[in-house]
Amino acid sequence: MFVFFALVPAGAAGAHDRGEPEPDWYVDESTLPFDALPGFEDAERQWGVHKGAGYRIEVPAGWNGSLVMWAHGFRGEDLELTVDNHPLREYLIANGFAWAASSYSSNDYNAGDGVRDTYRLTKLFSDMFERPDTTYMTGASMGGHITARAMEQYPSTYDGALATCGALGDYELFDYFLDYNLAAQELGLGESDFPFDESYITTDVPAIKRNLEATPGGWPAALNPDGEAFKQLVELRSGGDRPNFDEAWNYWNSIPSDAGDGNFLFGLIVGDGTVGGKPGIVADNKRVTYQLDLDPRISRREARFNRDIERVRGDWRLRTSPRLNPIPLVTGRIHDPVLTLHNLGDLFVPFHNEIEYAREVARQGNSDLLVQRAIRGVGHCEFTPTEFITGFSDLVAWVQEGTRPAGDVVLDPETVAAPDYGCRFTDFATPGGHEYATPCD
Repeated sequence: MFVFFALVPAGAAGAHDRGEPEPDWYVDESTLPFDALPGFEDAERQWGVHKGAGYRIEVPAGWNGSLVMWAHGFRGEDLELTVDNHPLREYLIANGFAWAASSYSSNDYNAGDGVRDTYRLTKLFSDMFERPDTTYMTGASMGGHITARAMEQYPSTYDGALATCGALGDYELFDYFLDYNLAAQELGLGESDFPFDESYITTDVPAIKRNLEATPGGWPAALNPDGEAFKQLVELRSGGDRPNFDEAWNYWNSIPSDAGDGNFLFGLIVGDGTVGGKPGIVADNKRVTYQLDLDPRISRREARFNRDIERVRGDWRLRTSPRLNPIPLVTGRIHDPVLTLHNLGDLFVPFHNEIEYAREVARQGNSDLLVQRAIRGVGHCEFTPTEFITGFSDLVAWVQEGTRPAGDVVLDPETVAAPDYGCRFTDFATPGGHEYATPCD
């Protein structure tokens, strides 16, 4: 299986390989109660376990009739299932919104369970209180994936969605992990091979870095021509030529994994290509044409690279299945407004996900229901309160008043590459909000 190496202990890889029983996920009910917000002690708070998933619900005394669901991100393989409060909790309660959040009935990368369990909690809320006038779906990272699929799976339940830093390209996220590591091997070692075993991190990666840096210890900032070609390939595969990538490259290639070795991005794909112990290789690069520079023409060097790099065929029955699998498809069949936020420099769940989502929505003829905003940040799911609240409040106005808010164009490469791209919706006023952001004039 794929191991999110920087987030999951390396020894956990075999915890539930294919053919083994489902892990014994559990909820510690003593962790579910949560305190009232100061000044809002009259809000009703509920918690418990429903169909194997823990939950929290909060309804303000002056409830406005709207419910906001929250879908959390990837939890790793820990057996304990935990619940987040909504990150906009104070804003929501102060403005009359109820909110609810589920732990889901499983951890690991299982967005399908997240879609189901969040829907079940939505129904439980109606049984416990009353059916909301309006229900919003919100989520981050894997929760953004859950949010996007929930809007397609249950169109009569959700009236609008805010997806932040979301894995909106479904399998494209895992393809990107594969691209990064196969290209690093091909350029750094002269050959590439899949799958990646445990020795990849300890043996191959140090050699790759040595062979791609311009001076000893220069990785990732001082690169030789092969290293620069690799950096350019990663930029193109993660969202195209765009501002804030240089800062992102240095940031993400310096983050230590659990082993403290600075191998976060290299470690995202150790394993045999499955996810969550379920059958089927999820990543694929059979049809990818890799480029090593910004010239769209394929040079002789690029032709050789594309000829020689290892090709991996994903399980296409899995990748085309309409079921709520661990990585459920996102098709763009939306019926209600969706607003997204994404950092240009996020290289964990990269901006490419926004491009793929925009393409899918456009194929379905639904582009009028999608607004996307590029933020000049490099972290994963790091948005200022102003960016987050503005996005949500604009979504609410869109749903309730029919006023489509402004957004950024993501499908025009020239627009994305412009020096001022991402400036319009980035909050530079909050101190420390985006300390690695490329400044805007």
